[in-house]
Amino acid sequence: MTKKKKKQKLPKGISILLIIVAIFYSLYEKDIDKTFGLPVTETFQETENTNTLDITYLDVGQADSILIQNKGHNMLIDAGNNEDGPLLVQYFKEQNINKFDYLITTHPHEDHIGGMDDIINNFDIEKIYMPDVTTTTKTFLDVLEAIEKKNMTYDVPNINQNFTLGNTLFQVIYTGNDKKNLNNSSIILKATFKNTSYLFTGDATSEVEKKILNKNIQATVLKVGHHGSKYSTTTDFLNKVNPKYAIISVGKNNSYNHPNQVTINKLEKKNIEIHRTDQEGSIFLKSDGKTINITSKKTNTNGG
Repeated sequence: MTKKKKKQKLPKGISILLIIVAIFYSLYEKDIDKTFGLPVTETFQETENTNTLDITYLDVGQADSILIQNKGHNMLIDAGNNEDGPLLVQYFKEQNINKFDYLITTHPHEDHIGGMDDIINNFDIEKIYMPDVTTTTKTFLDVLEAIEKKNMTYDVPNINQNFTLGNTLFQVIYTGNDKKNLNNSSIILKATFKNTSYLFTGDATSEVEKKILNKNIQATVLKVGHHGSKYSTTTDFLNKVNPKYAIISVGKNNSYNHPNQVTINKLEKKNIEIHRTDQEGSIFLKSDGKTINITSKKTNTNGG
């Protein structure tokens, strides 16, 4: 009788080597990036979603509206005048936006909340922040009605409150309840994305700027307060923020003569790079957290 031969086992080291070779061969067949060992498309998507903060200072004439996007999340600070609302809705839908994580109304003036009811009526909204002031204007009541129709409420943020959009950190620097001067109730936000920072000031005047000088308001990019009015952007405030870039949201040939030349002179004296919506249209910032790329183009968002 012939004995059956026992199967000889491969040495352990060779077995492991063959398994490794088989794995790498299968990855190669699937057109994998050989450098990182990951599919090329997955690597690209991860980079795009994780490492880019996009901010658009929309051209809404003599008004404010700022779109902030990170990791597929969206925030809107203000929504221009009443006539800008339908145009903003159309623009956001063209950008494939269907939801806003946050809506921020800095203060209840028409040039900041005019189109907010259109936004609320046409998109899914996660949270709304408003200052602790009210008015009896139809524009403000339209916003409240839109919120009520969605069975929502709005929150009044607390000073020093933090929240995140994607991996961008936001801090509430200031919010007030000045009923005599609604500009001084403006919600002021600071956003920090890796090594870059952004200050959003609404229409806060020099009175508020003085109150926040003791806070960490240094920022790479400053949204200049009150459309470049002479009542904002004091020298002390500008020295503390010390921005590299200044964005002015303002209407062409407006009756207020904004931005005031005094404010422009202060910015130029500090060699701050100025970008204006009345001259450039909508202004687009894209940052990887280290550098900021700024471009601009005309958009159909100004209903004035």
